[in-house]
Amino acid sequence: MNRIVSALDISSNTPPSAIAVTDRREVTGVGSPDKPLVSVVMPAYNEAPVIEHNLWRVCEHMARLETQLRWELVIINDGSSDETGRLAERFARAHGNVRVFHHFTNFGVGQALRFAARHTLGDYVVVLDTDLSYSPDHIELLLGRIRSTRAKIVLTSPYMQGGKVSNVPWLRRTLSTWANRFLAASIPGHLSTLTSMVRIYDGPFLRSMNLRSMGLEIMPEILYKAKLLGARIEEVPAHLDWGAAQSKHAARRSSMRLARHTGAIILSGFLFRPVIYFIVPGLALLAFAAYVNAWTLIHFGQEYVRLAQYADIFQRSSAAVSAAYAGSPHTFMIGLLALMLAIQLISLGILSLQNKSHFEELFHLGSAIYRAQHGDPEVK
Repeated sequence: MNRIVSALDISSNTPPSAIAVTDRREVTGVGSPDKPLVSVVMPAYNEAPVIEHNLWRVCEHMARLETQLRWELVIINDGSSDETGRLAERFARAHGNVRVFHHFTNFGVGQALRFAARHTLGDYVVVLDTDLSYSPDHIELLLGRIRSTRAKIVLTSPYMQGGKVSNVPWLRRTLSTWANRFLAASIPGHLSTLTSMVRIYDGPFLRSMNLRSMGLEIMPEILYKAKLLGARIEEVPAHLDWGAAQSKHAARRSSMRLARHTGAIILSGFLFRPVIYFIVPGLALLAFAAYVNAWTLIHFGQEYVRLAQYADIFQRSSAAVSAAYAGSPHTFMIGLLALMLAIQLISLGILSLQNKSHFEELFHLGSAIYRAQHGDPEVK
């Protein structure tokens, strides 16, 4: 059954005319409906050469798990300009538990995930890249970890011990590695991969989150807000293989925009821990200013001793400052400028921490109101 989603069905940032959906509410699985329902979400943008083959791979893998669970597959065609949408529709018509959502404009991965989260049915929500750079085998691994640990989110991590990266160009691999190291240093905890889209979420928890990002920056945003709520986040070692994402018809393409993604990573790090942007550099500059100004005082002291002919202490001090400045003007200027900049950075850092604390208070208040209205339990 095809329909156009009404304005009430979509997020406030998406115009009603921008989305259409193939709506199927069937789920499959052997035996009791008490088995957990797993929603597999696959955002897709210009994936026509591989989409049908990869959807078959995912469905075949999920069919092998039907003794353990029920499942549905949700495809988000995010404004593709090729045949991705038509091919996904054709695939969905042959599978009762496959649903296709269409964005008529390419909004970005963040909007695709936000929309999918609102329309999934699962107790657990798994997000996969449509190119299957992480193989479908990771679904079972993620599901096992989230059920055994009762975590709210479990991440795939090719950078933790036991993880592996294959066939990724050197530049992309280097940027991804350092981006994740930077974010790992910014966010409390011991996570090694914060940018990977392939994850499993506790379904009710994901649907209760108020997310704003439209692009790839939604990945660290989810983790940041989950941390604020005290949610448990786990990782599993994973194999990221771009070679497996190749097709004989077309080379592997990535929709990631490096410059924009890098900027989003830096901004995310600032939101996680503004202290590393202001207070740490401010303290480093303050130490430098103290060192430079110490030499300024030494020069002043030397000149003060030398100018013993001045009987008046104020005249002697003024002459000593003038003489010390004439001998080392750059020392004076650099020391004073470094001190001023250090004070400004530390002040901005304190203000940022205050704003961050204020945001966290408002976020907790909003989350508490939401739980009270919807009867959701506290996050554990």
